[in-house]
Amino acid sequence: FRALIVPELFMSAATFVDSHCHLDRLNLDAHGGDFSAMMAATEEAGVSHMLCIGVDLESFPDVQALADRYPHVFASVGVHPLYKESREPSAEELVERASHPKVVAIGETGLDYFYAKEERDWQRRYFIAHIEAARETGLPLVIHTRGAKDDTLALLREHGQGEVKGVLHCFTEDLDMALQAIEMGFYVSISGIVTFRNAESLRDTVKALPIERLLIETDSPWLAPVPFRGKPNEPRFVAQVAECVAELKGVPVDELARVTADNFFTLFSKAQR
Repeated sequence: FRALIVPELFMSAATFVDSHCHLDRLNLDAHGGDFSAMMAATEEAGVSHMLCIGVDLESFPDVQALADRYPHVFASVGVHPLYKESREPSAEELVERASHPKVVAIGETGLDYFYAKEERDWQRRYFIAHIEAARETGLPLVIHTRGAKDDTLALLREHGQGEVKGVLHCFTEDLDMALQAIEMGFYVSISGIVTFRNAESLRDTVKALPIERLLIETDSPWLAPVPFRGKPNEPRFVAQVAECVAELKGVPVDELARVTADNFFTLFSKAQR
């Protein structure tokens, strides 16, 4: 796969939406520990909006505070499937917290049998609570799924009953799962993994998916794209993800940015541009 453009030479006028990042967990060493400097660098890179993802109930107030502070930042509320130590979410509490005007999604939720294959019962229980909250609020689900294709799709069908939508974030599963999710009204979000040398199967999947159902993300502070792999990730690097996906789809990066931004605001309809 050809080398990507380094950020100093990335002169596109495109504006990007980072559909999944963890602003409350970023490593700010590159900005002298200054969060405002990081946000300024993000703006200079052409990132217009960000969705800051909640991963547990204990840290959710920090996520909400960031969304309150910055007009172009939105928030989600949920418990990640690997955060067993978090207080267990109830659908009622998720619904209550999602009433905040800047909370536009339920999650991060889902199933991870790759890292926690022996802990399926509580993961399923947590996931069902999130699905129920999404049904009640009408907000989309942000789903983490790894090694759990059949159960993820089955629980969405059983408990979502065709009334939930959302996104499979940081997608690395197979094309069949992506297409089944799209049939259910879901989107598929692509992270910096798509730029990795060993991600050929993911690149093939991206080529096969309709651009009208794609989002882009950083999942920062993890999974920095080439040429930053191995370094702390941050939202401004979503430009490199966009460059890679645009090449795979055979479209200009400006078009990829426009379409994925439109997709974001269509899915997260509570978010205002």
